[in-house]
Amino acid sequence: MSLKRGDAIGLLTELVRIDSRNPSLVANAPGESRAAHRLCDVLRDWGVDAKCVDALPGRPNVVATIRGTGATSRSLMFNGHLDVVGTEGMSHAPFDATVKDGRIYGRGASDMKGGVAAMCAAAARAKGALKGDLIIAGVIDEEWQSAGTRALLDSGIRADAAIVTEPTGLAVMPAHRGFVWLEVVVHGRAAHGSRWDLGVDAIRHAGLLLAELDRVDAEQLPKRTHELLGRPSLHAGFIEGGIGLSTYPDRCVLRIERRTIPGEDAHSAKREIDDACTRIRKTHDGFHAEVAILFSQPPSDVSSDAPIVRALRDTAGSAGVKTVIAGMSAWTDAALLNAAGIPAICFGPGDMGLAHAAEEYIQIEEVERATDILEKLAKAWCD
Repeated sequence: MSLKRGDAIGLLTELVRIDSRNPSLVANAPGESRAAHRLCDVLRDWGVDAKCVDALPGRPNVVATIRGTGATSRSLMFNGHLDVVGTEGMSHAPFDATVKDGRIYGRGASDMKGGVAAMCAAAARAKGALKGDLIIAGVIDEEWQSAGTRALLDSGIRADAAIVTEPTGLAVMPAHRGFVWLEVVVHGRAAHGSRWDLGVDAIRHAGLLLAELDRVDAEQLPKRTHELLGRPSLHAGFIEGGIGLSTYPDRCVLRIERRTIPGEDAHSAKREIDDACTRIRKTHDGFHAEVAILFSQPPSDVSSDAPIVRALRDTAGSAGVKTVIAGMSAWTDAALLNAAGIPAICFGPGDMGLAHAAEEYIQIEEVERATDILEKLAKAWCD
């Protein structure tokens, strides 16, 4: 079925009806392929030369470049992810794209097929009126390890700025936190429960570490702040240990998430845990733990006065949208783009509070306003 050129709502409805759950998160999920190929088809129907390029086997990115007419004009990238999370516990049909009270309901409606539809429709509408190049990137795997945007950057694609159309409620969000996943293995010594003189309780020692990390989170981390993001944080996401009620546990595993702000990285987060372990050893000779980084993503930070921020703020204002500049709570692919030298900010329709939720929807009017603003921004920036 063909869609009218630049029909953001029609495209959004089609994308929400396609199950694109991320198979790295949900067992036997179909992945993004069907959504990617349908998006490619729509863009081609709209006169945009789009291609599906595998980022992982059977999981393609959608990549298109609308060439501008000016050799020295600025380029812009629109970036959005096609994968969605699981649907367990949802209070409505996840892939029906039900329309009610000016909203479209479905998994991914807000996070972030609304943003993808808006950016693609805006690009199609702007085609033919651009002096600089406009790159469209519909990527896979953002909800897990961002293989899509990593592959995009590895292919050499660059732009002078980027808009990641995550749900911001049309606020301009130039910064967000990063995260580090850490694993701590606390070692003990197995012994019969009656042999206190032989056993070393790994679980109790893990409790000492948790108490020390609680002090770090309450006393140390609030001293570090970012003007848009506030303080960093940490929490324990997983604990496992024990052999039986009558046995001293020889091992306890903690997995900790540390949310970072600009200026922090995975190694500084690991060092905090190492330092906490060192303090415990000073009062508990038998304490022994090993700390490892499992995975990390960097924070993202673009100056609130950067050219792309000013351009978007001015464009939104001219479209009658009073812009708010704020920090984003969630991690996004903007961080990877920034690390590659592409100033990237988040701006799009939808509410991040509805992402991954039992009820997920997006306001149709907000998608239409985002599409209008993104079209105007592309024309202004690429001039």
